[in-house]
Amino acid sequence: QVQLVESGGGLVQAGGSLTLSCAASGIIFSINPMYWYRQAPGKQRELVAAISGGGGTNYADSVKGRFTISRDNAKNTVYLQMNSLKPEDTAIYYCNTIVRGYPYWGQGTQVTVSS
Repeated sequence: QVQLVESGGGLVQAGGSLTLSCAASGIIFSINPMYWYRQAPGKQRELVAAISGGGGTNYADSVKGRFTISRDNAKNTVYLQMNSLKPEDTAIYYCNTIVRGYPYWGQGTQVTVSS
């Protein structure tokens, strides 16, 4: 079955950096678009970044220029490099993919940015 396992979250000061990883299994990873979402307390889950199987990327306006999504198809892993972090980036970050129209989610990893 499809499994997504995130790692790399933590506590960081404003202006700092973190890199999240999401290891995928049970899918043909190299052809699947992959997504990073986040959900802050009391807010809806929002799309942060996306990467196609071919490596094309898209970002939410709020993270453009600060976050970079990438993938390593040999390792079945997608990454989210987060730089210049702000307190408003504090959220649970989720990895996501869609297989035959069904969304799959990881368990999430907490990112907390202190001011």
